[in-house]
Amino acid sequence: MKAVVVQEPGNAMLVDIPEPSEATGNTLLQIRMIGLCGTDLNTFRGKNPLVTFPRVLGHEVAATILSTSTGAQNSLQNGTAVTLAPYTSCGQCASCLRGRPNACRSNQTLGVQRDGALTERIAIPPEKLYDAKLSFKELCLVEPLTVGFHAAKRGRVTKHDTVAVFGCGGVGLGAISAAAYHGARVIAIDMDDAKLEIARKAGATEFVHSGREDLHLRLSKITDGRGPDCIIEAIGLTQTFRASVEEVAFTGRVVYIGYAKEPVAYETSLFVQKELDILGSRNALPEDFRDVIRMLEERRFPVDDMISAIVPIEEAPEMLRQWSDNPAAFTKIMVQVS
Repeated sequence: MKAVVVQEPGNAMLVDIPEPSEATGNTLLQIRMIGLCGTDLNTFRGKNPLVTFPRVLGHEVAATILSTSTGAQNSLQNGTAVTLAPYTSCGQCASCLRGRPNACRSNQTLGVQRDGALTERIAIPPEKLYDAKLSFKELCLVEPLTVGFHAAKRGRVTKHDTVAVFGCGGVGLGAISAAAYHGARVIAIDMDDAKLEIARKAGATEFVHSGREDLHLRLSKITDGRGPDCIIEAIGLTQTFRASVEEVAFTGRVVYIGYAKEPVAYETSLFVQKELDILGSRNALPEDFRDVIRMLEERRFPVDDMISAIVPIEEAPEMLRQWSDNPAAFTKIMVQVS
C-alpha cells in the first residue's frame, strides 16, 4: 500500500509499505485524509530531534472503520467516520499515574517517534478513536485544535479573562477558539494579516500585528494597562517566550505550547514580583477531543478559511518541498488519501 515516507531530511517519497497487521484488539482503518502540521514540516527539514529516519508522516487523521479484530472493545460500526488520538501512554510513569497520559514520559506520537498515518490503512487501538458528525476536513482539524484547547484548560481560562495568544497557526487558532469558546476576551498576535483575519473568525476580538505595531503599547491599551490575564505562546521563539512573561498581568498565567529553538534568557524577578503561574502544555486529553468535536459540530470554527491546500497523496512529497521553501504561504495543508 502507498505511504509518504521521509527517507532523510529534505527527501520525501511515495513508496509501497506492507499492510498493517491486525493485532488482537485493534481496529483497522481506511485513511481518507491527513492534515500536515509544523511537526511534519520540522521532520521533513530534519529539525525534529525526536524523529529517526525513514519515517512515515501523519498524525492528524480522518478515516473510516474497515474492521475490528477479535477482542476489541468497540461499539463503532464498519464505515463509521472517525479521528484519533495519535499518542501512546505507558500507564506507569508519574504523568500517567496522575491521570495526565498526554504528558507520558514514554509517549510515542504517530509520525514522530513511530510511523504515522499518511498511508492507506493503519491499525489502531479502539480506545483512541472518536466518531463525530463531521466532514473529513473537519476530522483532520480535531487533533491540532485539541492542542490549543488543552493549553486554554492549562491556563484555567474563563469568561472573566482577557487572553492573548502568540501565533495564529493551527495550534494558536485552537487556543484562540478555545478561549473564545469559554467566553474570554481574546487578543490575537501575529505578523500576517491573513492569519489575523482567520483568528477573527475563530473568535478573537482584538488584534496586534507585531511586525508593525508596538506590542507593549497595544497590549497595555487593550487591557487598560494591566496586561492580559493569560498569555498562550504558540510559536516557539525566544522573543515571544520572554514577551509572555513581560506582558502578562500580575498574578497572571503563562502557558507555553511551542518549543523555543534555543535557550531563553529571562528576567526572573518578574516570576516572583508578578507571582506568575508558568505552565507547559503538551498534546491533549480525551475531554479536549470531545470539546473540539462539539465546537466543530456547532460550526463555530472557520474550517475552510484555515485550509491552504488539499492535494492527492501522490503530490504530497512535492507539497512538502514547496511548504519548506515558503512556510509563510500555508496555514494548513491536507492530503487526500482515498
